[in-house]
Amino acid sequence: MKAAWYEENGEARDVLAVGEMDRPEPGAGEVLVRLHSSGVNPSDVKSRMGRPLIAPRIVPHSDGAGVIEAVGDGVDETRIGQRVWTWNGQWKRAFGTAAQYIALPEQQAVRLPNSVEFAEGACLGIPALTALHAVALHGDVKGKTLLVTGAAAAVGHYAVQIAKLRGARVIGTTSPERQTHARAAGVDELIDYRHEDVAERVKALTGGRGADGIIDMDMSSTAALLPKGVLAAHGKMVCYGSNVPGEIPLSFPAMLWGSLTLQVFVVYELTADERRARIAELNRLLEDGVLKHSVGARFGLDQIADAHETVERGRLSGNVVLEID
Repeated sequence: MKAAWYEENGEARDVLAVGEMDRPEPGAGEVLVRLHSSGVNPSDVKSRMGRPLIAPRIVPHSDGAGVIEAVGDGVDETRIGQRVWTWNGQWKRAFGTAAQYIALPEQQAVRLPNSVEFAEGACLGIPALTALHAVALHGDVKGKTLLVTGAAAAVGHYAVQIAKLRGARVIGTTSPERQTHARAAGVDELIDYRHEDVAERVKALTGGRGADGIIDMDMSSTAALLPKGVLAAHGKMVCYGSNVPGEIPLSFPAMLWGSLTLQVFVVYELTADERRARIAELNRLLEDGVLKHSVGARFGLDQIADAHETVERGRLSGNVVLEID
């Protein structure tokens, strides 16, 4: 099969290679998926750049979509021919979705409705599930105000839609060039984080009380907003990422006197119950056709270095996807 891989950490153009590999075979409890699309996420880029390799060769990417071609022992043969999307393809595994085939546990291949194209299916495992879980951790958001940082980014675009579907008022932060994209997701108010004081604008939009909750993509910048009153008393900040990998200062007085809650998670490590609940909800949303998917750029497998560099630049609206012949 054709696949992309790297054997050491480094810059995309220096370490990524494309060539032929043996096609995997599904083991017991596994399915073999013929992949048509592979999602490229910031975590894939970070892994290639600096995370220790768990095997001599890594086929990157966790998200993908395709068709089940074979099943291992214990798997219902009626799954053969089923359109699916995948999650955690390369999480704690050497071989991910940047290839024509992947063999993985059958629960990690979820039925994809016919109305969702493969490229869109490759946006679900990390962006959509992260957004769903981040909103769910806020509980009932009907009538509440949520601040979504990076409202035009891959996760933020889904988070805005899901929060709106649940009845929340959504304030989003974005750069000027991405405002149209964020508004398409349904955001109520936008803040240009480059030129406006985010905390002051949030307070102005909420009568001085702050947002009821925050869905945050960058703890390194948003933590500094807490002492400025961006979050209302008894509010909750849910964070799934940071642009700074090291330690991040957090104001204890702001947390204490505001009775604030901070919850951090990584979508790769959802509990089994959390994963089942989020996937079931996502499936309902997909079947109902109420989510807008955003594929910002499509590359061939041979162009994987270009795809990684596009993610690294961080200026694209929408997800980056490899389309695999």
